[in-house]
Amino acid sequence: MLFSQRKKLKVTLLHLFVLCAAQHSAQPEASQVKGLVGKIHCFPVMVLKSGNLLYGDRGNIVRVYLGKQTSTNLEERFKNRLHWNNVTGFFTLTDLQIDDSGVYTVENIDEGKTTHTFLLTVYYVLSKPQVTVHDNISCSVVCSVENGREVTLSWYKGGKILNQTSSTDHNITLSIPLKVDEQNRDSYRCEAANPVSKETAVVPHSCIESDPFKVTDGDERTQGRLIIAVICILVASGLGLAIYLKKRRNGHSHADSPEREQDDIQYAEITHIKPAENQEEGTGIQGLESLRDNPNLTVYDTLQLHRMAASENVDTA
Repeated sequence: MLFSQRKKLKVTLLHLFVLCAAQHSAQPEASQVKGLVGKIHCFPVMVLKSGNLLYGDRGNIVRVYLGKQTSTNLEERFKNRLHWNNVTGFFTLTDLQIDDSGVYTVENIDEGKTTHTFLLTVYYVLSKPQVTVHDNISCSVVCSVENGREVTLSWYKGGKILNQTSSTDHNITLSIPLKVDEQNRDSYRCEAANPVSKETAVVPHSCIESDPFKVTDGDERTQGRLIIAVICILVASGLGLAIYLKKRRNGHSHADSPEREQDDIQYAEITHIKPAENQEEGTGIQGLESLRDNPNLTVYDTLQLHRMAASENVDTA
């Protein structure tokens, strides 16, 4: 008999377990919904005549009865932000705040009682990440953004993720350093994201332009050609200048050297003819002997005097 009672107890407990499991499975699963701070969220369940909106364990916060909205146990933070639309039959929550996150249940009792549960998570609006140059020479940069709920900060190169960070402390600033390959600078991007939005930033141009002595592989050939061209121009200019200076030096040497001038002059042999004592008087030229004895006479003057004397002799003869 004791065995029979124990058997009946086990069967009863089994029935209770099955019943509880069935009831648990019959409970509606919460729909995951997301919202942004300052935006509006609509709970998409129609309540046309009678129904309620419940918030967590606080119970009923909005009631609709016979097509009219009433407020029950309405907290101050929901005041003037909860509304029911008599046309669509939807409940809406305006000007969302972070602490509006939680479980909301819509009860519809228009035709029997049905419930729909929503798990609302409200996120901050993301700020745009900032990329600053940490080291101009090596083109090292740092990307940073204000943290928030489920915010991740990532560096990408093309479609490949290079690094990522996040934190549960919403009061800090997330940051990631990165050394950028200057040849592919445009392929990098920093991305801040949460489940409802994302913002991106790129590497600033000042990073690659900060070091004018650095050139990419594509510019090395051009730079080499320019250097060769400049060297050729300098060599040609040097040769031209050397030739010019040499010619100018030779010209000065010809102008300044009396020996070179004399090389260009052909001298004739001069035969001195001693005139007779009466010839000087007959020449009609006074002081001829004094002119001949003048040490400042040039060769040309001496030739002229002899020509004049010879001419005079011929005339006398």
